[in-house]
Amino acid sequence: MNWYVVYTKPKWEKKVAEQLKNKGIECYCPLVTQVRQWSDRKKKVEVPLFNSYVFVQLPDSERNAVFQSVGVVRYLFWLGKPAVVRDEEISIIKKWMDPSESNDVSIHSFQVGDAIQLESGPFSNQKAIVQEVTNTHYVLVLESLGCVLKMKHK
Repeated sequence: MNWYVVYTKPKWEKKVAEQLKNKGIECYCPLVTQVRQWSDRKKKVEVPLFNSYVFVQLPDSERNAVFQSVGVVRYLFWLGKPAVVRDEEISIIKKWMDPSESNDVSIHSFQVGDAIQLESGPFSNQKAIVQEVTNTHYVLVLESLGCVLKMKHK
């Protein structure tokens, strides 16, 4: 079975994922914990890693079942076909999101535009291009995964 990307209404990712799970549809909505500040307090909240996206795994013949859930807008398309996410890409995201994984990353002095290969962590063996270098972090572009990774200096 393939993994597909479902586009949801804004801020509906967790609700859609819950509805899909209740209907027996395998889905994955990676969440990250962020500290949000209001005028009177700070609070830790779980927000989706990918805004308005939920990954679903189901047979091609049952793809329309997701539209029975409130908040689902459409599938994400690539080149006129529903976008398919490979199992290994989902595994990489899950591994990266696993708090029990220790992700020791050592980065040496790199310059903007350098092409590097990550040696450890969930993105090991992935090629990246250094997009930004600041006093506190590096921004890397992982072209094969189509994402941008922000890493703190040690």
